[in-house]
Amino acid sequence: MGNLFGRKKQSRVTEQDKAILQLKQQRDKLKQYQKRVMQQLEREREVARRLLRDGRKERAKLLLKKKRYQEQLLYKTENQITSLETMVQSLEFTQIEMKVMEGLKIGNECLNKMHQVMSIEEVERILDETQEAVEYQRQIDELLAGSFTQEDEDAILEELNTITQEQIELPEVPSEPLPDKKTEKVPVKATPRQAELVATS
Repeated sequence: MGNLFGRKKQSRVTEQDKAILQLKQQRDKLKQYQKRVMQQLEREREVARRLLRDGRKERAKLLLKKKRYQEQLLYKTENQITSLETMVQSLEFTQIEMKVMEGLKIGNECLNKMHQVMSIEEVERILDETQEAVEYQRQIDELLAGSFTQEDEDAILEELNTITQEQIELPEVPSEPLPDKKTEKVPVKATPRQAELVATS
């Protein structure tokens, strides 16, 4: 039922991703092994001390030889972990480089397609046509600006004045004189406090 339309779903996990995952898993296993060995070394050191206190020197010496061998294994394990981490970093960086290269490749292809659409000759032709159109428009502007005589300028100014006069309609000024306005004094009502002051004076 998963392949309903016969199309296989493509996984986004690449072979490089799988390799990196396996390397990281191996590194983690080595770190776990390293931790177990270090704990065992601590226990064996304690056992060796007890054996020496009990006077069993030969047994303590044998245990210390075993401990020494495990320390050498521990050193090798550390080197292997470093190698694995270096390999993981190299693979991850190579993946980044590959993506950059893919991006550059796509960009280069796009540029080539654009260059095929517009050749240098085509660009030069368009620039020449644009320059010619600008020059032609400049000549038209000069002709229009310089084609009016002094009479035309005077006629334009006269028409402008006529239009200005037509637009402004002022009201007529009255011919009879305006009536004089007499000022009347309006009595001001005094406040109770003012009335009290006037009464006491």
